[in-house]
Amino acid sequence: MKPTQQLHDAGQSLWIDDITREMLDSGRLAKMVAELSVTGLTSNPTIFEKAVGKGSDYDEAIEKLLRKGLSDEALFFELALDDLRRAADLFLPVHKRTAGVDGFVSLEVSPLLAYDTDATIAEAKRLYAKAGKPNLFIKIPGTKEGLPAIEAATFAGVPVNVTLLFSTADYLAAAEAYMRGLEKRVAAGLDPDVRSVASVFISRWDRAIVEDVPDELKNRLGNAIGQHAYRTYRELLDSDRWQRLENAGARPQRLLFASTSSKDKRAHDTLYVEALAAPNTVNTMPEETLRAFADHGKLAAVLSPYGGDCDSVLDAHAKAGVDVEALARKLQSDGAKAFVASWQDLLKSIGAKSKALA
Repeated sequence: MKPTQQLHDAGQSLWIDDITREMLDSGRLAKMVAELSVTGLTSNPTIFEKAVGKGSDYDEAIEKLLRKGLSDEALFFELALDDLRRAADLFLPVHKRTAGVDGFVSLEVSPLLAYDTDATIAEAKRLYAKAGKPNLFIKIPGTKEGLPAIEAATFAGVPVNVTLLFSTADYLAAAEAYMRGLEKRVAAGLDPDVRSVASVFISRWDRAIVEDVPDELKNRLGNAIGQHAYRTYRELLDSDRWQRLENAGARPQRLLFASTSSKDKRAHDTLYVEALAAPNTVNTMPEETLRAFADHGKLAAVLSPYGGDCDSVLDAHAKAGVDVEALARKLQSDGAKAFVASWQDLLKSIGAKSKALA
């Protein structure tokens, strides 16, 4: 049995952090579903920028859309929604078989809106309605300004993938925004079955400090953060507050481990996948990491609900001078800036391509 199948059987969903028209047209994505236990996907501006700017797969579609006089951003969303609708249809059997737990695809609101609550709410509602697919998440960053948007989108019935979470405190803030949205639905007599995932970024922790900690701590912080978040996730699902929502018909916001490719060549290429194997969670990874795990990954055991050795690892980092909370704030801020830069690069690529094809 392939390690990917073992991980799936252990209760963790494997999502691919990639989507291109070539993956869809060639059948490569469908093959990953059939052979590598892939049950969903996520997307981001960087992925689309590379696909649009460095190939010709989108040229015909862009030529047709140019006749409508769309802006570069509107043109992008048309292209992205076409791809994601096709992917959503591919994953729809999984979505139905799991009663809406799995089989999702994700589309991001413009990163330029990360600190604009009202605009994020409006855009989340618009994109979800325009997509017209039940198994599509709208990605909203878990920034201070994003939290009210997560609550409002949830109340409006929009499934949300909360992104740009780093610390356990970030995760809890996102989970509480989600629950507030559900509680408002219950109070209004609405169905509280609105799905969500909370995406905690892993490998960026280690990349940020890899040269600043002793060898015995290198490439250990990311997994400790993930383990700590998982413990908190399990505790929240056992809380009276969540039990009341579940009794009303709500389903858990699943914890998602994002950024799980190894950034340090000295680290094992499946380091984060093996350490964060946990039931009722999601791991979204690039195709290279997915194939590496399928080829030589080892699933020794699933993650303890008590977080393994995360406390001792976090304590060791604190003694080594790592301020985890301060680093979390920096990573989230840097992540938001990186998303904006990728978004601007994407729009430049679309603009250049449009001019070339006009």
